[in-house]
Amino acid sequence: MPVIAILIGLAAGFAVWGVLDQIQSRAVKKIFGEELQARLDLGSRESLLRFNQYLTNYAATTRLLANHRRLAQYLEPLFWFPEQEVDPILYEGFRPQWLPDFFGRNALLAPSHVALVDTRGQLREIYQAGSDPLPAELLKDTQQWLGDDEEVRPLLIRLDNQPYLLVSDRVEDNGGYNMGRLMVLVPINADFLAASNGAVPSDRSVVALIDPDAQRILASDEPWQLVPGTLVEDWTSNYLVTRQPLPAYAGSNWNMLFATFVPQRSIKRMSRHTVYFERRQRLVAALVFIGVFTLVIYLVSARLNKVLVRMSSFSQRALGIEHPAFSRGGNQLLLLEEWIQQFTQLVLHAREEMRRKHESEMRATEALKAAIMEASLDAIVTLNRDGRMIDYNPTAEQMLGFEPVQALGEPFAERFIAADVVERFQDMLSESAGHRLGEHQTHVRGELHAQRSDGLIFPIELSIVPIDLDEQRFYTLYIHDITKRKQAEREIKSLARFASESPNPILRVNEQGLIVYANAASEPLLAYWETTPQGQLPPLWRETLAEAVHEGQPREREADFGSHIFSLLFVPIQDLGYVNVYARDITAVRRAEQESRQHQAELVHVCRLSTMGEVATGMAHELNQPLAAIVNYAKGASRRLQGGIGETDALVAAMSQISSQAERAGEIIRRLRALVGKQPPIRSRADLNHLVREVCGFVEFETERLAVSIELDLAEGEIPVDVDLVQIEQVLLNLVRNALDALSEQPSETRRLAIATRVSDSTAWVSVADNGPGIPSSRMARLFDPFFTTKETGMGMGLPISQTILDNHEGRIWAESSPGQGACFFISLPVWDARETGTGEALSIPAPADQGPADRGPIREQASG
Repeated sequence: MPVIAILIGLAAGFAVWGVLDQIQSRAVKKIFGEELQARLDLGSRESLLRFNQYLTNYAATTRLLANHRRLAQYLEPLFWFPEQEVDPILYEGFRPQWLPDFFGRNALLAPSHVALVDTRGQLREIYQAGSDPLPAELLKDTQQWLGDDEEVRPLLIRLDNQPYLLVSDRVEDNGGYNMGRLMVLVPINADFLAASNGAVPSDRSVVALIDPDAQRILASDEPWQLVPGTLVEDWTSNYLVTRQPLPAYAGSNWNMLFATFVPQRSIKRMSRHTVYFERRQRLVAALVFIGVFTLVIYLVSARLNKVLVRMSSFSQRALGIEHPAFSRGGNQLLLLEEWIQQFTQLVLHAREEMRRKHESEMRATEALKAAIMEASLDAIVTLNRDGRMIDYNPTAEQMLGFEPVQALGEPFAERFIAADVVERFQDMLSESAGHRLGEHQTHVRGELHAQRSDGLIFPIELSIVPIDLDEQRFYTLYIHDITKRKQAEREIKSLARFASESPNPILRVNEQGLIVYANAASEPLLAYWETTPQGQLPPLWRETLAEAVHEGQPREREADFGSHIFSLLFVPIQDLGYVNVYARDITAVRRAEQESRQHQAELVHVCRLSTMGEVATGMAHELNQPLAAIVNYAKGASRRLQGGIGETDALVAAMSQISSQAERAGEIIRRLRALVGKQPPIRSRADLNHLVREVCGFVEFETERLAVSIELDLAEGEIPVDVDLVQIEQVLLNLVRNALDALSEQPSETRRLAIATRVSDSTAWVSVADNGPGIPSSRMARLFDPFFTTKETGMGMGLPISQTILDNHEGRIWAESSPGQGACFFISLPVWDARETGTGEALSIPAPADQGPADRGPIREQASG
């Protein structure tokens, strides 16, 4: 019966274990799979967060560079002409003086290129770190990648089928003048991804950027494992792939995915170890369960067997009947003793197995704790009750800078705590030691200053955890170096003081016009507005504030406050419900502009006097004609009166001719005074065709002397322009006289001078063409440079002044020439439109003083559409 009971117990135990093994195996695999997926998702999100933080660090560093004092000082004396096409300055292999090394200082990968771009998107200066030039696509057109807003954002773009990070920010000189933008270009390659992902173990996951359309790897931090250019599906057999979309960066021309590749071999190995460990645990538990279950059944059966044996003995003595069922097993006590011994051996064997299992688990736990200690980013130090070091991790050795043989047994406070905070450290240790042994332990935390073995003192955050082992008290110190955090706090405080320390007025106003903040430099503005901080803006400025808030765009206005002129920029911050007001004192700038305009007007006047001095002979000849006519008519009338033969009608006609010729002479003198007189620039509406005819009248004497017939090809009707009459006549006169000077070198029978006007859309053109010797190509580039002339007596200021005048009129001047065939100068002016000026008044065109230049010289005119 005991043997049968044992067999039944073993069979039942193994059957229960088989069922539980299947159920628990599936449950463990499910739990392991869920936990593994959660860890994979967490790891991929952490990798993406590190990548985004890395991009944000580039944006912050770019803003520091763009606002650096060295760059502002470098830009102060520069002036970039936006319309001028220039080759950018290239710094190859060495940093320019305006570029400090902020990237290496901030532990960022150095950019391949850093460039200065003017306001029209032209590259002015380029710093090239390596041998690779700036991508041709970016060199051709930078305007599409550069924003106009104040916000700095990292931009992921594609150049030559390669991913790049482009960051730009606005740059200004010391005077606050907008010079353009600072552009930073960083290639996104293996080094970039490795730097953004940080240091991880060798059996780590691999991060990469993927083209979502082609499902192709663009770049990875381990290109020798994940080859760029290959398809993602080529690696799915060896890696688990987690894809995540990158945040939307405005202006990017490439949609990329951020992917994390986790080796499947490590996952499978971990899964096998977990299942094997769990199954071994269940096997040991099952053996114990089967043994106990069998023992219980055996004890019950042995007890029953003993009762049956007694009953059998009693029946044999009482009735003499032998019970055959119990005589087969022999001595039941010996059998029971043998079974007990066997059971005892089984129990001892199970205990030995449990001991070995416990030791193995202890070794695994110790190995895990050692790995945690090794990989911890914080220093971990263990002290005994006397405050002496008995254990530490490698991070503590690196942070505190000690040799292993020097640290053990040394008092921690004396060696590695700054002298002025030793007492505070002892207080924290005493507070931690105040708990009784065995009660719930609480952490004691605080900030102190630690001291390295070389004497360097740095800030730390310290956490003390008491540990009780074998009725003894130990202390574990968790030490975190907060040097970088303190530096960041100081920088934040410094930035917070930036507004108060700024020499320019800075105010913050809510949407209702209430001034909630104003720095010290804002006192002149507040005094002029007759308000104070926490007061209201004047009504006129509240309107500007409301416009900026409504449009959601910055608005800039200038205001003359008497002794000061300020430029006020209203920048709405809609998310927070207020507007920042940035003011700049531009008094010196406006005065300098006024002085520049005065100097320019004086220079134009001097040039005009010089020009009129050269045409004085022709003007005298033109003036002699009406004066001679007056004298002839006066003498004829006098002779008729003296001879008494004068008729009234004839005398009236003579007097009319005298009056007409006197008016003609007066008009010539008026035009001469208008051209020579010094007066401020006055814009008025005029007919461009009439101005051309006026200029032809000025050079009538010279055309007769050179036997040149001016061919006029003027557009039909009137060409209305809003110009300064004297200045535009001066430009046309300079061009015509230059053409006549060029024709003086040609044979008289071949000389030709043609003037034409045209209108296209909203622009009017005038061309002055001659068939002189032309302009050599070597002189074309310097044609409009000040003091550059090809004449022996010329000043070299006619064309530069003409260019300045046309710039002030929103016009242009340029030249085309074929050496040996002549030259042609063009000027363009905007056509005046009454609808754009908001008025419907008629155009006032000056009328000619006489019958027109066609009657005064060899000028042939034809009209064209």
